[in-house]
Amino acid sequence: MVLNYIWAGFFLSAFLIGTIKLVFFHDIEVFSNIMNATFEYAKTGFEISLGLTGVLTLWMGLMQIGEKGGVVKIFSRAVGPFFHRLFPELDRDHPAIGSIMMNISANMLGLDNAATPLGLKAMKEMQSSNRNKDVASDGMIMFLVLNTSGLTLIPVTIMVYRFQLGAADPSDIFIPILLATSFSTLAGLISVSMYQRINLLDKVIMSYLGGFALLIGTVIFILSQMSREEIATFSSVAANLLLFSIITSFILLALIKKVNVYETFIDGAKDGFNVAIKIIPYLIAILVAVGVFRASGAMDMIVGLIQKLLVSLHIDSDFTGALPTAFMKPLSGSGARGMMVDAMNTFGADSFVGRVSSIVQGATDTTFYIIAVYFGSVGIRKTRYAITCGLIADFAGITASILLAYLFFH
Repeated sequence: MVLNYIWAGFFLSAFLIGTIKLVFFHDIEVFSNIMNATFEYAKTGFEISLGLTGVLTLWMGLMQIGEKGGVVKIFSRAVGPFFHRLFPELDRDHPAIGSIMMNISANMLGLDNAATPLGLKAMKEMQSSNRNKDVASDGMIMFLVLNTSGLTLIPVTIMVYRFQLGAADPSDIFIPILLATSFSTLAGLISVSMYQRINLLDKVIMSYLGGFALLIGTVIFILSQMSREEIATFSSVAANLLLFSIITSFILLALIKKVNVYETFIDGAKDGFNVAIKIIPYLIAILVAVGVFRASGAMDMIVGLIQKLLVSLHIDSDFTGALPTAFMKPLSGSGARGMMVDAMNTFGADSFVGRVSSIVQGATDTTFYIIAVYFGSVGIRKTRYAITCGLIADFAGITASILLAYLFFH
């Protein structure tokens, strides 16, 4: 429903701004530009979607190999002790625990098709023991915020879009996204823990969070000691080495489990082709809406006002072209994706704005959409502080994205 109003709002705003320009400023080309944008962006959306087919098919096949090889289960076991303390109201043998860990693990690996059914199953199992059926329980809120924080190890789709739009090294945003989404997750987890009075000083929680924070801090400290050229080299080499190591480990684990990796890859690849085809109408719909909004001058007007405010405060404003992606991210995943594509298409995939948009897109997930789908699936009407904590995670992830983009690419 949110996307419905946003989508219609883009067109209505474009018509209003265009009319004002025509009547008061005699801009006779404004509606010509708007109509040209509808055709141009529809063509761009189709070409991008078609180009996604090959790479997305490849990655969906590889992800299927990883899933069959038991990678999700390995992640689940690794974080088990930590999760038991984050969900104290759920017994160790509660059926939701397994689904929660599997969902989070699948999300971390970018397995959206596997993560969503597991997430809905976890919500259903938690609802079965929820005393107030229309009120979100503590466990539900913790689970939702961990999902909305968007922790992911492999931002496949973002790298695919960057490749399609001509990035010299599509994976150069891999490490910045990994760091930004870590900040988002930590902020969301801590905010929920404070509401629920979870003891963050517990030895197990401290060991996980402390180790996680130490790792992030160490990486940022090492990078801060490097020159811009050294950071670019380190990021590129480390990202590509890590990604290929993950692919190799997926195949190796599958072989150890005696999985037919070739047939498994083909099965997953078929899903990748179907996903790429399904994306076409959604991407065209949002890109055309963004296109007319930009062609009317409305987007430049908003971004220009923010730039002037930042300049008056003596703050660097080079990142403001990526703000539409940041504003859209909590509201709509497809809308934010359209904004990211528009930013890369307008400024260039390897531009600073293009990279900031990519990192923002990967830093968090869509708070309102996830809350609507997951809570709606079990009839929850009173979300309590779920939206507040989800937006705290979004703000932390977006802020970290901008700062990390300056560290890596500016």
